Order: sequence, then structure tokens, then C-alpha cells
Amino acid sequence: MLRSRGRNFGLAVVALAWCGPSALPLLRAPAALAQDAEPEPGTKSAKLQRLEEEFNDPLTTLPQIFTQDAYTPQNFGTAAQTNKVIVRAIVPRVPETSLLPFVQLIRPSISLVTVPTGKGSATDTDFGDAQLFDLAVIPWPARETGLYMGAGPIFIFPTATARNAGQGAWQVGPAFGTVYKGLPGFLFGALIQNPISFAYTSPDRQPVSTLFVQPIVAVYLGKGFYVRSADATWSLSWHHNTATLLPVSCGLGYVVLREDWPPLNFFVSGEWMAYRQFAPVAPQTTVRFGLTVAFPEFSPW
Repeated sequence: MLRSRGRNFGLAVVALAWCGPSALPLLRAPAALAQDAEPEPGTKSAKLQRLEEEFNDPLTTLPQIFTQDAYTPQNFGTAAQTNKVIVRAIVPRVPETSLLPFVQLIRPSISLVTVPTGKGSATDTDFGDAQLFDLAVIPWPARETGLYMGAGPIFIFPTATARNAGQGAWQVGPAFGTVYKGLPGFLFGALIQNPISFAYTSPDRQPVSTLFVQPIVAVYLGKGFYVRSADATWSLSWHHNTATLLPVSCGLGYVVLREDWPPLNFFVSGEWMAYRQFAPVAPQTTVRFGLTVAFPEFSPW
């Protein structure tokens, strides 16, 4: 038992240190962490921990609507302050209702973006490109391992209402998600996507092929609180002399579970651009505020 608690405490230190020094004061004694990480099944604490996993799991089967506002007060290459509002739904399908003999996760996303119009402070607000990915959850390895994986296509549609609000390209490519839940109170995962353009809204639009990697680490603290590094997405364009961006993020979340209310998830996080190359305009610091509403009554299970 002492070895287990020591191992959990060590992993918590590593996860919280990755998020940044500001998260380290949240670390508590090993005994308290172990107590929160292994709540009694069926208790409110166990339900809160389960919901924390579902709200951060890229392969969750819990129906939900995700909203987020990403405000960037400082950008490289422009004096403008930018903003992006994202609305996303997660629609799980089971084999009886899906097109495949696997659990199928459909996730459409739309966005409203405020983007710079030049090097000054002027901005323009328009709808951005829409996104859809459809992952099939692979039935191996065994669920007892705590490791889950999913694969499928990602689509990007050029729905932007202004030229500088989108890429002006129809895109499709592979997507892969994985999550590990083998350690109580911890969640590790990643979402990898690579959309590739195949058609364009105008002849002067550039070809697009970008690898996106979203690393995910979440640590449950107890009483509905958790810390996570899950909002930063690394991007690597495969074309010559095109942008590479490697941001890092850390945030705090809180899950609300009340009778006659749908489960709610509130979170706030900060993001900093650790590395950029061939990106004349890019976010420098970003603050994200989010709310997720779950609908377990519509769960396919």
C-alpha cells in the first residue's frame, strides 16, 4: 500500500510540474491524494472522478456539448487581440446504430473567430471553417488494461465567411485517439489528426497538410476539482517553409454534479507558445474559458 501511494504521488508531481510551477501548490500529501484517487464505488466522489475522466477523454462515449472561448491578448506579428469561440458536440453510436461494428464517435465543431486584418490592432469577426471527425473505438486491447484507442477520418469544410477566417480548402485525412486510465485519479491521452486539402474555394489558395497533436494529462484532486494540460495543440505543416507551432498549457477544472441538473464541467487554462517557426502571425499567450454539459440520459449504453 505504501509503495502504491508513493508511486501515485510521484506521478502527480511529474504531471503537475509539466503543467507549470503555478499548479504545484495544488499538490497535497500522498495519503490525501490516494484517498481521493480511490473513492468508494457508487459514492458521489466516485461519480465526480468518473465524470472528470469523461470530460477529458478524447474517446468518451458520454453525449455532451462543449463550448470554449480562447482569448489571445498577445500575438506575434500583430498588435491585434484575437478570439475564438468553439462549439462542439460529441455523438456516440453503438454497433446497432453505427455504420461500423465498433463504437463510433462523431464530433462536429463550428467556430466564431476574431482575426487580425493586418499588423495593427484592427480585427474582423466571422465564422471559421467547420470540422468533423468520426472515430471508431478499437475493441483491443482488453478494457482491463485501461488503454483505449480509436481511429477514423477527419474532415474540414471551408465554411468561413471571410477570407482570413479560414483556409479556403476542403480537407480530409486520418485521425487517431488514445487514452490510458490504468492509474486511479490520472488520465493520459492524445488526439492526433492530419487533414490534407484536395479542393479549394479559389485558385490562389495554398495546399494544406498539417499534423495536429493534442497531448492530454489530467489529475483528479477530489471534490470535483482537477488539473489538466489538455488544451494546447501542436501543429506541424508538411509543406516547405510553413508553420510549426508548439504551445504548452495548464488549467484547472471543476465538475458539478447536482440532483435534477445535467453534469457540468467548468474549466479555465492558460497557454503559452513555447516554440514557433515560419509563422509570422501566431498566438503568444492565450486564456481559455470553457463549459461542457453532459447528457447521460442519451447515452447509448
